Amino acid sequence: MSLNSKKLSNKIRSHVLDMTHNGKSSHIASILSIVDIISVLYENILIYKNKNPKYRKRDRFVLSKGHAGAAVYAVLAEKGFFNINMLKKHCANGSFLSGHISHKNVPGVEFSTGSLGHGLSVACGMAKYAKLEKKNHRVYTLLSDGECDEGSNWESILFASHHKLDNLVVIIDYNKLQSIESVSNTLELEPFTKKWIAFGWEVHNVDGHNHHELKKVLEKSNKKKKPKCIIAHTVKGKGVSFMENNNLWHYRSPQGEEYQMAKKELNKKN
Repeated sequence: MSLNSKKLSNKIRSHVLDMTHNGKSSHIASILSIVDIISVLYENILIYKNKNPKYRKRDRFVLSKGHAGAAVYAVLAEKGFFNINMLKKHCANGSFLSGHISHKNVPGVEFSTGSLGHGLSVACGMAKYAKLEKKNHRVYTLLSDGECDEGSNWESILFASHHKLDNLVVIIDYNKLQSIESVSNTLELEPFTKKWIAFGWEVHNVDGHNHHELKKVLEKSNKKKKPKCIIAHTVKGKGVSFMENNNLWHYRSPQGEEYQMAKKELNKKN
């Protein structure tokens, strides 16, 4: 396991707390649940060049759950794609760092997302293009569990299997909560693993906060002619005890005493 990915995740959690506080923006709990996944990807897995964001041989990463964009902005700043001071302008008027992730004027972001259910479709197109052009890069996309309600995703799941996109990796942030309800009460996904397998995918279940497990499964090449799905079991709000599994923090912004409490808790981990 890379200790650097753990250090990176601690920095990102601190950044996103400050970003959502300063910008008076929401989705902090949804952001916190993917921080470990993002950290392992950018520290150990993805091929990229921070000074050349359009490097032809780079891996592509699409954040489908665009409302968690602050985590990607934070890791890109830490990795030198742009000045870290830009994070202070998150969600400010005129800022490029919008609440939902945008590729407009933000180096390192492949595609803007916000309306759920679009990221996998785009990633499939990228992976299919790479196959047609005989390119060796890989395509990764991170979905929320809630957006797996969307029919566009299941069309893409069929598409990827049919076209044998073994250069495509889907990671699902399976924190079991969405907007104002649990995933199971909104639209039951289970048996989730069996559904992906039935659609022709290679499937792995991991602890989405265990860096060793994440790194191990992401480093392995896909089975031949099969796209890979990693179901990462996560905790919404991970890292701030009073936000964990508390769906109030899907839309709530960390302010006042709650911000100070969260800041104090995260500082102990840095």
